[in-house]
Amino acid sequence: MKFSRLTGLGIKVSKNMSNKNALVNFYSLKATSNNGEEIQFEKYRGKQVLLVNLASQCGYTPQYTELEQLNQQNKNIIILGFPSNNFGAQEPGSDEEIAEFCKINYGVTFQLFTKNDVKGKNKQPVYQWLTESNKNGWNHKEPTWNFYKYLVDEKGNLSSIYSSSVSPLDITL
Repeated sequence: MKFSRLTGLGIKVSKNMSNKNALVNFYSLKATSNNGEEIQFEKYRGKQVLLVNLASQCGYTPQYTELEQLNQQNKNIIILGFPSNNFGAQEPGSDEEIAEFCKINYGVTFQLFTKNDVKGKNKQPVYQWLTESNKNGWNHKEPTWNFYKYLVDEKGNLSSIYSSSVSPLDITL
């Protein structure tokens, strides 16, 4: 198994250099949207999907602007936002408050999901898939802060992981 880790100016990237296939089908996953609707990930088949854990009171919160810009400019990528209060208690709001904050302050139109854990024993199933190598094929590391980004390719394989400091607009698609 090969990984690359690019460092410099705070930029950190891990890539699936050996092209390991997921052991559990990404498209079999589902999650609850912030308005209570169950979203089946099958609908994302054939698209690149960028999954990001979010927080409204973080130094990286302005990345909402870049995520929305990417969402508007590139229809070949789906942005999925997962609010979490796991890091520094920086997402204290309810799902409704988070949605309102995102819309009013950043014009967010990409899919938001219910606030949930993205690390630890109670992490939601999507983040189990993203952080357990027996599911995604290679990565076993949990996010280390808010705005950690996971890129899933068109075939449903985890292809890259980007640290919080990486701008969404700098992600290689």
